[in-house]
Amino acid sequence: MVDGKNNERNHVMNKLNVIYEDNHIIVVEKPCNVPSQADNTGDEDMITLVKKYIKEKYNKPGEVYLGLVHRLDRPVGGIMVFARTSKAASRLSESIRTKDFSKTYLAVVKGKFEEKNGRLENYLYKDEALNKSKVVSKDKHGAKFASLSYEVLEEKDTLSLVKINLETGRHHQIRVQFSNINHPLYGDQKYGKGEMNTQIALWAYRLEFKHPTKNEIMKFECKPKKIGVWGKFDL
Repeated sequence: MVDGKNNERNHVMNKLNVIYEDNHIIVVEKPCNVPSQADNTGDEDMITLVKKYIKEKYNKPGEVYLGLVHRLDRPVGGIMVFARTSKAASRLSESIRTKDFSKTYLAVVKGKFEEKNGRLENYLYKDEALNKSKVVSKDKHGAKFASLSYEVLEEKDTLSLVKINLETGRHHQIRVQFSNINHPLYGDQKYGKGEMNTQIALWAYRLEFKHPTKNEIMKFECKPKKIGVWGKFDL
């Protein structure tokens, strides 16, 4: 019985890449294709994994509190922060609402850009039935404003490595907005002619926010491994 518990503990510890933790927050790397929270697939999700990690590491009895303050789409990997207290959850959520919470992504997109820096502003509408968003006019009922800025870091063959500062958090925002300017993300079969059996090249690589209990700006980075299409670039 003890061996079984130790094996489960080791599984959780090995599976989760913890970048930073204290009594109020925990910052981790979300692997690609792991849901941020439980969904109808029943697959293991990040909230469950992080709760197990905290419970095992600190021998916590009963239910572990963990606040989800932002999400990453299931195919997207990268950095996430979770709140370990309700106070931290409330303050981080407020930081996101007031745009004092910076999220930066890396993406490999198709094609080359004439301008190496740019800004995209659109109105997006989510089709719930299709689980897909599209660019629409601002007059359409249910349309939401979406904005981001980007910088082209490197070009290889017919692909570009782009750094993206996300200013609003709309459904599939980065994928939709880049597809709309004819630069779909590599591997994106929903919004472009993605390569079959290829992981979408979108990675949440940087977070910056004020610590919920300290007067301190926290900055974290986590870059994708140089495998697949990421291996073409100097990350």
